[in-house]
Amino acid sequence: MNFYVINEAGMASNAQYIASPNFDPRPETSPENEISLIVIHNISLPPSQYGGNGIIELFTNQLKPDEHPYYAEIYTRKVSSHFLIRRDGKLIQFVSCLDRAWHAGVSSWNGRERCNDFSVGIELEGSDFEAFEQEQYHTLKRLIASLTSTYPIQAIVGHSDIAPTRKTDPGPYFDWSLIDKIPKN
Repeated sequence: MNFYVINEAGMASNAQYIASPNFDPRPETSPENEISLIVIHNISLPPSQYGGNGIIELFTNQLKPDEHPYYAEIYTRKVSSHFLIRRDGKLIQFVSCLDRAWHAGVSSWNGRERCNDFSVGIELEGSDFEAFEQEQYHTLKRLIASLTSTYPIQAIVGHSDIAPTRKTDPGPYFDWSLIDKIPKN
């Protein structure tokens, strides 16, 4: 399987890059702060609608509150993710893997708080209410292969796994059997 190459700057080859201002430096590098977790999310803006620019506008602080009633509720949020995989499998990168994207919020994994400190966030364009596209799984598998060959990834989890009282994504239609949840080293 060919895959993306994550370069020394934390950028994926062949991904479209759209810079998000919503990130900051990761804590100083130490074994406990190494990039060791991949968090899978779903997102659609407006909810359950695909193909528009809402996600990009949210991650770049350009969402217009008057374009959709839901936007009026969320347009001031400062959020991002490292990657977005569109329905057609296109990969967009918003934040270098070396920086801390703001995707996890209040979260914990295996007793460690603040998952943004040590994770890479991958958003799939979708919702909790329908299946994802095969093209998305194809891109996701290639991206995971690249991330696990670059960083000491210990687990691949859903947002619901690290924030179970707040989040449900990637949702019941995400087919975990199509990816390795724990990479083989």
